[in-house]
Amino acid sequence: MKIYTKRGDQGETDLLGGGRVSKDHARVEAYGAVDELNACLGECAALTSHDDLREISQAIQSLLFDLGGYLASPDPTRQQKGGIPQPEDPDVETLETQIDSLERELEPLKRFILPGGTPAAAAFHRGRTVCRRAERRAVALHGTEPLSPASLRYLNRLSDLLFVMARVENRRAGVADIEWMGRDR
Repeated sequence: MKIYTKRGDQGETDLLGGGRVSKDHARVEAYGAVDELNACLGECAALTSHDDLREISQAIQSLLFDLGGYLASPDPTRQQKGGIPQPEDPDVETLETQIDSLERELEPLKRFILPGGTPAAAAFHRGRTVCRRAERRAVALHGTEPLSPASLRYLNRLSDLLFVMARVENRRAGVADIEWMGRDR
């Protein structure tokens, strides 16, 4: 199988399960943002020196691949019959458990913090922002083609987890979070 098909040369792409849409269609924007997020998590996994954070990142990558497939399929019947894996409530609960566990290592925030610190922490912060964009794209798609509530909750909670993982990276490296001071301080 060749890597190129030439089918997208006119600005359209195939959807999972059939049909073609413009490459700027809301569905393509949503699964494209999730794909970008998946790549960010791969970078996070490569940069972290902590096995637990790497394992969490890689587990999320697998679920994001499923979510991308779900978003790439416009067939609600196929989605509902379980033919396409997607995040479910237990997946959201797993993220919440991970957040709670990792937050125990951290001092409570008193101010907003600036993204940065170690290279791995900066990568987790970037992943958080890409996750927020993926969430916005999924919400835009949801406005015209309803998505599962768990898939939207998953992206929302995932951005929170990535924020906590960035802070944990810095704390474990002995690097303080940089607090936002504002212009007048």
